[in-house]
Amino acid sequence: MYPKVIRFSSLNESTNNKINFVILEALITLFFLRYFIELSYKGTRYHGWQIQPDANTVQEEITNAITTILQENIQIVGAGRTDAGVHASQMFAHFDTFKILSKEFVFKFNSLLPNDIVIKSLKKVSENTHARFDAVSRSYEYRVLLGRNPFLLETTWQLHQKELAIEKMNDAAKILFEYEDFESFSKVKTDVKTFNCIITKAVWILEGERLIFYITANRFLRNMVRAIVGTLVEVGLGKKSIEDFKKIIESKKRSEAGVSVPAQGLFLTQVNY
Repeated sequence: MYPKVIRFSSLNESTNNKINFVILEALITLFFLRYFIELSYKGTRYHGWQIQPDANTVQEEITNAITTILQENIQIVGAGRTDAGVHASQMFAHFDTFKILSKEFVFKFNSLLPNDIVIKSLKKVSENTHARFDAVSRSYEYRVLLGRNPFLLETTWQLHQKELAIEKMNDAAKILFEYEDFESFSKVKTDVKTFNCIITKAVWILEGERLIFYITANRFLRNMVRAIVGTLVEVGLGKKSIEDFKKIIESKKRSEAGVSVPAQGLFLTQVNY
């Protein structure tokens, strides 16, 4: 599968290693096949998407399953990263392999995955297609239950004996369309180069006892949705005004915004390419 090591007698060991690495990398690029997988998961038991030392993550579970089935060292690249306890009803990821895969491999991969992670489909794509960088928008839902339900504890934030001014919350949410810099809603310690995001949808919809916040943007900052929801809920409770919400965005200070709401109510629901 891999090329034999080539020796150049006139070169030192270090240079030989570099040359062989370049040759190997070129051959891998020439012969590998790239596949997209669509998946969903319930994030309750996981410390987020991204592989971390001494923590159980979604990416690690999928990597181990596909590596075991294909008997190759597989690296999974996701369309984004979700935090601990956050769910995804739609997520995409890509990986490279030397093998030609049929749709039957979806069943094989799922046979080694825990029940709270499911691969829905497998598709061959061009070698330049990227699950993260080619995504043009992502959509999230934050699900609030205005009551109590023991069967929804892990998938909703339950607020009881609280009255929310939903119309006022929607008026405040419309202000998000007027801005692009959302540093006020970003995690403080983050390595991003820009805090700019273009939000194209932000609305609260009441469905029975379920109050759901729908938001779509070209990209999201770490903890952004949960911070926005927490601040809008404070508007709904009368703790902050719509004018306060505007000033919070303009302040570019996380300390001015509301609390970050619990992770269990957040779902990544759609990734568009």
